[in-house]
Amino acid sequence: MTQSTAPGLRLSIGQHARQGMKPQMQDFHGALLPEGTQLALKGAVVALADGISTSPHARAAAEMAVGALVTDYYDTPESWTVQTAAGRVIAATNAWLHGQSRAVAPGDPDRGFVCTLSAIVLKGREAHLFHVGDSRISRLAGDSLEPLTEDHVSGGMLSRAMGVAAELRLDHRRITLHAGDVFLLTTDGVHAHVTGRDLHAALARSTDLDAVAEHLVGLALQRGSRDNLTAQVLRIDALPTPGSAALGDEAAVLPVPPLPKPGQEIDGFRILRPLHHSARSHVFLAATPSGSKVALKIPASEIVEDPEARRRFLLEDWVARRIDSPHVLRAAPLPGPRSALYGVTEYVEAITLRQWMTDHPKPSLDEVRGIVTQVADGLRAIHRREMIHQDIRPENLLIDAGGTVRILDFGSVAVAGVEEATPGLMGAMPGTYQYTAPEYLSGDVVSWRSDMFALAVIAYEMLTGLLPYGTQVARIASRRDQMRLAYRSACDDKSAVPLWMDEALQRALHPDPVRRPDALSEFLASLRRPSPGWQAAHRRPLAARNPVRFWQAVSALLAALCLFLAAQLGG
Repeated sequence: MTQSTAPGLRLSIGQHARQGMKPQMQDFHGALLPEGTQLALKGAVVALADGISTSPHARAAAEMAVGALVTDYYDTPESWTVQTAAGRVIAATNAWLHGQSRAVAPGDPDRGFVCTLSAIVLKGREAHLFHVGDSRISRLAGDSLEPLTEDHVSGGMLSRAMGVAAELRLDHRRITLHAGDVFLLTTDGVHAHVTGRDLHAALARSTDLDAVAEHLVGLALQRGSRDNLTAQVLRIDALPTPGSAALGDEAAVLPVPPLPKPGQEIDGFRILRPLHHSARSHVFLAATPSGSKVALKIPASEIVEDPEARRRFLLEDWVARRIDSPHVLRAAPLPGPRSALYGVTEYVEAITLRQWMTDHPKPSLDEVRGIVTQVADGLRAIHRREMIHQDIRPENLLIDAGGTVRILDFGSVAVAGVEEATPGLMGAMPGTYQYTAPEYLSGDVVSWRSDMFALAVIAYEMLTGLLPYGTQVARIASRRDQMRLAYRSACDDKSAVPLWMDEALQRALHPDPVRRPDALSEFLASLRRPSPGWQAAHRRPLAARNPVRFWQAVSALLAALCLFLAAQLGG
């Protein structure tokens, strides 16, 4: 029996499998129960697979399906959600199995690498169920078994399985865990012959879950099972406290160092001089043992007594160490173990985009496109890790002497995988009102499109010196308010923004997130050239493009007409 002993999520797992009456064993099962931070951020995996009896490759397929999930899942980014990480591993495994099936038995999946798969990933206070085929996951409710998966069988044959098709239709379900929950994973050689009463009685007799699983397999054999038999019994012994940290105890145990003076050292970093400070932190220029320069950030004393603020501070460094892009400020290597709570990044001689905008009040269209493209490249690196920056604004963008733009400040980043393990760690609404997407204020769904909105605001501001919605966004309190936002055209006598580019900005700045472009690349392309469907007929009249100028022209025309009529009447 396998048990976790670390604080937080504690599990016990028992497993047993037999060949039974079949000439070959075609089932395969496995489980991995890590400890510490990996358990908190990735969870535990329990899985079994059942190869189809008509194929000589059934066992190999089942072993690949389970083995890949149990191992490759832990190689996916910790920032990914369980659904993304496990789903991609399972999809990749299915593609490999399907390719093997086509190679050894083209047109005959009954002879190919085909199997079922049922798996649970337990993370935080939730279980994620992944399933295809007719193996089964059930939960014990009293002395009954509650099926949590649906058998994919039609006419006595599997209607869905791993390796049958290039694209896999995989069932995924999330359920809330409770201490004491007992789950049973079985192949059809077992669940066709045992009941919840059998499991309940076995648990009453023994605390050894391996023995319980073996007893259920033995019962199935006694009752006439003629198939391979595999059973896995999983018990939830304890759950993590709601809101507990998923990043280990480092934030709680590391002391906040006193503010250093030039010449002092912290873990080998020699302090050179202060750079700047805020209500949240103090940043110093420091030198590494090799002589390179870094920026060392120490939390302000105001957060010392706030455990969540300390964890949030540590998360900034955690995020920076998981993104690799020339357009995202990198974390600097640590010479050794950290003795105090601080963060360290590369040091770049640069100015903020805010300062650049002050120095370049009328940039060319190409300059704006170049800056927006670099920020978008950095955002894509962040979004690929299932993170949302949430605080894209000119003050958080650096431009060095060579023109390279870097995103900095990860204090507001939302990490899907961490939020899944520790709901609430992301904190209150991030960002600043001028660049905050309206969905943050209305309660609408927040996504990577919220970062696109902020980037589009910056592009608009660089081109016009104004904000597209002025101060309207700050007054949003509902979705109704959100939909009332009135976009102000970037086309006027003072700007050289072409109409088609204004329309591209307006779309990226749409109050409804789903009406924005489907990718950052699509937004970038729309800033470079008119869309294929854009035509002169789509151009808006002056009344829509510049209502003030339109009514001025109408008034002037009416005044001239009045003067003309007056002259005619007077004559």
